[in-house]
Amino acid sequence: MLEVGMKAPAFTLPDKDGNLVSLSDFAGKRVVLYFYPRDNTPGCTRQACAFAAAYEAFKALDAVVIGVSKDSAASHQKFAQKHELPFILLSDPELAAIQAYGVWQEKKNYGKVSMGVVRSTFVIDGAGNIEKVMPKVKPDTNAQEILDYLGA
Repeated sequence: MLEVGMKAPAFTLPDKDGNLVSLSDFAGKRVVLYFYPRDNTPGCTRQACAFAAAYEAFKALDAVVIGVSKDSAASHQKFAQKHELPFILLSDPELAAIQAYGVWQEKKNYGKVSMGVVRSTFVIDGAGNIEKVMPKVKPDTNAQEILDYLGA
């Protein structure tokens, strides 16, 4: 897992519309980069909807919200439309950013061990450095915790 003060790994990934988005596109702005396991699952939907509900507050703090999962751009498009998500969703089926940020980890579910995305959030400062790391976040409180942190 990455640590506070480290340079955030660069990435370029397609958004829900197939447009390539790079971390460097947001130089000078704070970026809230959150990784989640899968579109349209209960926890991921609650987390995304919480970020959507707080979107104007993030904008007021001049922060960009980006969600990343290994789902396809088409899946992201349906997810964003269904839940009216106003922020950027990036598709990472090759696990490039997911692995670069160290969130592809062994998970245990009902005794079964598998590899998957551990729900984690990073705040990246305007200079591209990691300002805050939140591993294993809760979907219902993550957006508010980040808002509280940014507003502090």
